[in-house]
Amino acid sequence: MAKGIEQKQHWLRSGLRPDRIRLASGIVLMVFLAGHLINHALGLISLNAMEAGRDIFLAIWRSVPGTTLLLGAIILHILLVFYKLLNHRAYRRLAGRDILQIILGLAIPPFIVLHVIGTRVAHEIYGIEDSYTYVLFSLWVATPIQALLQSVALVIAWIHGCLGLHFWLRLKPWYEKAFPLLYSLALVLPVVSLSGFINGANEVEVLFANADWRDAFFARLNLPPDLVNWAYTTRDAGYMVMYAALGLLILSRIYWTIVYRRRHVNVISYPDEKTVLATPGLTILEASQYGNVPHAAVCGGRGRCSTCRVRIVEGSDRLNPPSDKEVAVLRRVGAPVGTRLACQSIPTGDVSVIPLLPASATVRQAFNQPGYLQGQEREIAILFADLRAFTKFSEQKLPYDVVFVINQYFRHMGEAIEANGGHLDKFIGDGVMALFGLEEDSKDASRKALNAARAMAEELEIMNRNLASDLPSPLKIGIGIHLGQVIVGQMGYGSATSVTAIGDPVNTASRLEAMTKDYSSQLIFSQRVAKRAAGDFTTLRQESVEIRGRVEPLGIYIVEDARTLSRLET
Repeated sequence: MAKGIEQKQHWLRSGLRPDRIRLASGIVLMVFLAGHLINHALGLISLNAMEAGRDIFLAIWRSVPGTTLLLGAIILHILLVFYKLLNHRAYRRLAGRDILQIILGLAIPPFIVLHVIGTRVAHEIYGIEDSYTYVLFSLWVATPIQALLQSVALVIAWIHGCLGLHFWLRLKPWYEKAFPLLYSLALVLPVVSLSGFINGANEVEVLFANADWRDAFFARLNLPPDLVNWAYTTRDAGYMVMYAALGLLILSRIYWTIVYRRRHVNVISYPDEKTVLATPGLTILEASQYGNVPHAAVCGGRGRCSTCRVRIVEGSDRLNPPSDKEVAVLRRVGAPVGTRLACQSIPTGDVSVIPLLPASATVRQAFNQPGYLQGQEREIAILFADLRAFTKFSEQKLPYDVVFVINQYFRHMGEAIEANGGHLDKFIGDGVMALFGLEEDSKDASRKALNAARAMAEELEIMNRNLASDLPSPLKIGIGIHLGQVIVGQMGYGSATSVTAIGDPVNTASRLEAMTKDYSSQLIFSQRVAKRAAGDFTTLRQESVEIRGRVEPLGIYIVEDARTLSRLET
């Protein structure tokens, strides 16, 4: 027993997880199916082109390595999917996309079993040369209903595979840009494939009308007299296996229902005093879905995207230990201690949780993002800037002129801030708030903030020159910069969510900006910024001022024209 557990842990550490094996086997099957479709599409050229493509296709997939790979992928994919379905506690509340993929997957075997028996199996047992001519004759001429069924099977299998690839690839950062191209290919390939199939079938039908060709064709095939009966008998045996598998799935539903009802329910508590009574065995995400608690799950609860992550408030000891897969996902997004994936966490008792992302979370939020987005205490530089006397200017101008000027101002200031490594927090009226040091140390943060102030002053001068004919007097600006420990994170609601900072240093920076009016200056920055920046500020005017809300006086540097500052290297 212990040896088996140790072996399983070794497989997990090496990456041989069931979900990865299932994904890999699915990719192999999609490569096989795509090649099959491309081969069909050659029928748009001619039947001979289809046969030539088939020779290349079979050289790959009927070789010993190809056969081993394909057969292994089929067996592993079926077994692992069936195992997952058997262990799925319940199907209620599953997303429609997941239900569609399950239904399509279950529909594939009944549709293709006879086709597989009549081609590869008949080839291996009876030595039948299952050429395109033979297949098209069997489907299109001999049994037209099978042509329709196999066409439907092809579309079903393609959609099922494309859905699986989409659910996997949409968590890749590059997928959004590649999606239009891949989506177009996914639509075009089955269309040209079926068109090629029909064109080739029509060519076979014309040939079959020729008695000499027909006699030569059957003589070459040398079909065993019992082939048809054998094929349908084998198909029926395959159906019996499918019925048994379906019955096993139904029994698993009954089993889980009985097991749940016999167990004591767990109470899962959410914010706003919401609670859900969940039967043991359900994950936190499943409990949320049953209790109609909005919960993000971009990957559909497969443990890939991290958007369902929750903070465990109480009851962390009453959850199953995180698997290597869950740990890897949480580490990828820099999740703090006490965070779990709701789709991988199974309570064994009462727990209290807080979902960390809104229910409307998108694929973008599943990507690897900086840790500060989730809330961190960091020492950063905060810059506030505000236009002087702009209210008076706006009262004397038409609304169009005001909007034009303010947008020009925001563009110039935004470009200056971003060019110097700052993060634009928000625009407040005619004011700007920017953060420096989200990903740098306090020295670089201070230097970049001062460089940004210098660039903003230069950009304002450029703007005044460009708009000289539209402005009654040159625009003036006041800038305040302070450095300190703040709480940084993604805050807000809905579309108004953004990265911002809260804390006393933010208020101090705002008050330094307001002081520029009293000192008739363009820039005031704190002694703390000057110390961290380690620049030569000896020629600047220094003061010690009282700041509302602070106990001790604050040392400040006053700059009449920020353009006179020397640029600091970062």
